[in-house]
Amino acid sequence: MRTLVIALALLLGAIALAEAEVHVLVTGSALQSANGIAFGPDGTLYVSSSIGRAIWLIDPSDGQILERRGPGTGLDSPNAIAVAADGSLYWSDILSGDVGRRGVDGEVTKQFVAPGVNALTFSPDGRLFASINYQGDGLVELDPMLLGAPRPIVVASEENPYPLGFMNVFDFGPDGRLYGPLHAAGMLIGIDVDSCEATSDPWSDCDIRVLGDDFHMPVSATFDAHGRLHVVDQPGTVFIVDIVSGERSVLVADLPPIIHCLAFDPAGDLFVTNYVEGAIYRIAPDGTWHVVRPGGLIAPQGIVVVEGPDGSEMLYVADSYSLRTFDAASGRHVRTVPTAELKPGLAYPHTVARHGDHLVLASPYKGVVQIWDPRTETVVEQHVLPFTGNVIAFQDDLVAIDLLLGGVVWAATGEMILPVDQQQVFLPSGLATDGERLWVSDWATGIVWQLTFDARNVLERLPIAFELPNPEGVALDHQGGLLVVEEGAGRLSRIDLASGEVHVIAEGLALGTPGSQVFPPSWFFSGVAVGADGTIYVTSDVDNAIYRIEPR
Repeated sequence: MRTLVIALALLLGAIALAEAEVHVLVTGSALQSANGIAFGPDGTLYVSSSIGRAIWLIDPSDGQILERRGPGTGLDSPNAIAVAADGSLYWSDILSGDVGRRGVDGEVTKQFVAPGVNALTFSPDGRLFASINYQGDGLVELDPMLLGAPRPIVVASEENPYPLGFMNVFDFGPDGRLYGPLHAAGMLIGIDVDSCEATSDPWSDCDIRVLGDDFHMPVSATFDAHGRLHVVDQPGTVFIVDIVSGERSVLVADLPPIIHCLAFDPAGDLFVTNYVEGAIYRIAPDGTWHVVRPGGLIAPQGIVVVEGPDGSEMLYVADSYSLRTFDAASGRHVRTVPTAELKPGLAYPHTVARHGDHLVLASPYKGVVQIWDPRTETVVEQHVLPFTGNVIAFQDDLVAIDLLLGGVVWAATGEMILPVDQQQVFLPSGLATDGERLWVSDWATGIVWQLTFDARNVLERLPIAFELPNPEGVALDHQGGLLVVEEGAGRLSRIDLASGEVHVIAEGLALGTPGSQVFPPSWFFSGVAVGADGTIYVTSDVDNAIYRIEPR
């Protein structure tokens, strides 16, 4: 009888564990960031996101999402968008380097232009132009049918790799010039697109007028129906600029950072995207503005629990374009620090972990590991790694996953710890440690590895769990088990480190946004963290949310 009671208790305990209470603690934006914006002939508002890999069709009157077009519709990483006079939709896949066209009949055509292809616009007579930014620098004219070869206007060279300075979202003025901001230079220029061709020295060879060189971080420019140029400066200001004198006036100066692209509706109202918040704002001609679509979390990845100044627990979340802080008990938003873009500061955090009184942040897009002081909100140390993934503190050092370096490495030296051998290890993703041992999840194979050390020397690499569907974030719980986010199954499980048995804690989690064709398939990182009382927190990259999970 006693054996039966024990067996029943163990069974009920397992059921309770699998039926953990799951709450959505924080709900974010419905858009995974918001980059490009344009109006169709029928008044539909189009909004694109490169990291969200989608274009949304939105009713501008109330912000309702009418349709979402994702990778299955021919998109890869749509950054900028433009709409032709006949209603054909164009987008730039900034990561793959393609420009896509969806005709009014629904047929999709694509053409490779260059990695970093970005801004798109039509001239009044129907010519199509594109800029190349970040992964290159230049300006090209495209065949609107995407059949003929692009005509290079400004090209990068070995001697001059950045001839323009990242010309971003632009528009043709009433004088026939193409006006746009130089994002990296803080300038606003107007260029005669027919004054030069295939030059790497546009400042000598092209007819360029400078309208200003003291913007903070200009990113977008467009004209209204009256021929007035409007310019977005990313910290939150929209200027009206006279294209003859260069004089500028402020339309609105208090939009939440970081604003990005802009487009006018037929009534003359200006719509602006915020890519850090995944929000859309409408600005009336008198400068008053309101929210069309609210923002919030856009692509939460790494997460860590930190004790706040008053003893309460805080959640720090790497939200791809910002570092956000929430109250762990209530989910109340405390603070958002946006990425510093081209200037020194926060660099697109994808993972976050404790590092003494500091945090360690990893940015594969920028190729850096940063030590962040949350009290001063400054970077106190930085390491350059070519394509860093997860990073944690270990043995008075940092351990990083870097796929270009070939596996799990010591961040300071690049010395190998667990190599990607394409036989047993393919795509390491998550890292956890108890100070002596190191655990690594492999997204591709479903294996979780346990590594033991003698100082910095690896003594043993032991697989402790197998066939987990795309395991990512891992963290130790307070009972000595290893929590693992199984992204491919949408669940959180626990590995018994003594037996290797895997028990499901929570299921039905919205995880696993499909990745770009030019990035590792894991794409966003699904993070997990544990509070002092054993409460578990998991990030959702599909619903832009944070789960609070309480095992029974």
